[in-house]
Amino acid sequence: MENKRQKVMLVDDNITNLTVGKNALQDKYDVFTIPSGEKLLKILERSVPDLILLDIDMPEMTGYDVIKILKETENTAKIPVIFLTAKTDPEDEIKGLSLGAIDYIIKPFSPPLLQKRIEMHLLVEQQAKQLQDYNDNLQEMVAAKTKTVFELQNAILQTVAELVECRDDITGGHIERTQSFLKIMLNKLIAEGAFKDIISTWELEFLVQSAQLHDVGKISIKDSVLGKPGRLTPEEFEEMKKHTVFGESIIEKIEKNTTEQTFLTHAKIFAGTHHEKWDGTGYPKGLKGESIPLQGRIMAIADVYDALISERPYKRAFTHDEAVKIICEGSGTQFDPILVGYFIEVADEFNEVARKYRENN
Repeated sequence: MENKRQKVMLVDDNITNLTVGKNALQDKYDVFTIPSGEKLLKILERSVPDLILLDIDMPEMTGYDVIKILKETENTAKIPVIFLTAKTDPEDEIKGLSLGAIDYIIKPFSPPLLQKRIEMHLLVEQQAKQLQDYNDNLQEMVAAKTKTVFELQNAILQTVAELVECRDDITGGHIERTQSFLKIMLNKLIAEGAFKDIISTWELEFLVQSAQLHDVGKISIKDSVLGKPGRLTPEEFEEMKKHTVFGESIIEKIEKNTTEQTFLTHAKIFAGTHHEKWDGTGYPKGLKGESIPLQGRIMAIADVYDALISERPYKRAFTHDEAVKIICEGSGTQFDPILVGYFIEVADEFNEVARKYRENN
């Protein structure tokens, strides 16, 4: 199959220059001769060439005027432009190149030299396009691979989370709901620009998915404690509290066997800190205030809200309004007061998630 001929537009107000230029190039290229910059701009609305040969000294609109418009217009900005001029001042050449021209040919030009210069620049442009196509395809391949890895990680997280819920059927749906509550809080914080310095460093997709492992440590809790259909004794509660430490330990073991640890970093923070309290009375480490990672402070609200609105063998399900009131009362003691303020603003969205879950289950 014969290669498509490349298109060259030659712009000059001198008919002799147009004729000489066309005769020199027409055997190899489709050459369009254009007598002014104004006409070139009109033609470019319908047709885009592979290269433009542009005279500088033209009446009404100079080559400098034309190239400024070309480079400011999205459809023509990438067209290579070679200036043709009788000017020999180096400052004129520098000006042309600074405006975006790729070369500068002095008139009267030698046809063989003109041919060779055009051939060279079109080859460079062709190679640049091929490289760009390769880079675009490579980016698509990387994006596809990243998506596959992300989906695999998420599938693993979901499987582990389901194992936890299978053992702890008293809190069924808890992981799914808290993940939704977490998304709501994150969206609010991002919209308000809150904690921007911290959140801007997070890969949010990984963070939200990793929240599924916040209770993974319950896998290591005794069945007699985890599945007890009633209120735990103080000793049993101390055993239950260990799920935070067990969770961190489980995730650390996974970290040792993988190089991709972004989602695991967040998962370990969620697992180990979602029961810490703002005033330092939480567990397992008794962290206080901002020493509690932001992930854990957000999850604390999502986790407690869900626990409050859920029925347990030892308690009734609180209403949405009751749960909101309890969380507000815990502002500054159990919860980060700034986060409680944002929670109040999105509380209706929490309620909607809970309502839909009840209707679908």
